[in-house]
Amino acid sequence: MLELFITFLASFLVWFMVAGLFVLARKPGPSRREMVLHSLLAAFLAWSIAHLIKLVFPTPRPFELNGDTPLTLFAKSDGSFPSGHTALAFALATSVFLHRHKVGLIFILAAIVVGLARVFGNVHYPVDILGGAAIGVTTALLISRH
Repeated sequence: MLELFITFLASFLVWFMVAGLFVLARKPGPSRREMVLHSLLAAFLAWSIAHLIKLVFPTPRPFELNGDTPLTLFAKSDGSFPSGHTALAFALATSVFLHRHKVGLIFILAAIVVGLARVFGNVHYPVDILGGAAIGVTTALLISRH
């Protein structure tokens, strides 16, 4: 049961964040469309950057080095640094926060939970989460300026 809970938080919560973004987009107002476009662009860019770094600088995941079983149902050996899930989650959260502060705080909390669950699930180190968060926040800030 713990594996399912950690898997949800570590792997699927980010997709609930995307769904939440589309729920927000259904509310009236021209800034909603801009928020969705900024958020999706930032998320895609952050995820792409994170995976490019993984390809160029492959690092083993914690479960590959410590021999412990990951607490997530989906654990790949595709590189640990940085966390792509966390990069995507923080890009979404930051973009939403820049447009809607109160709702953005909920998204930021969800992004933090995603990152913590990735560490607790033995698929990332804390530095992977910090790297992913930095990529996500930076990407969202750069997208919002253009």
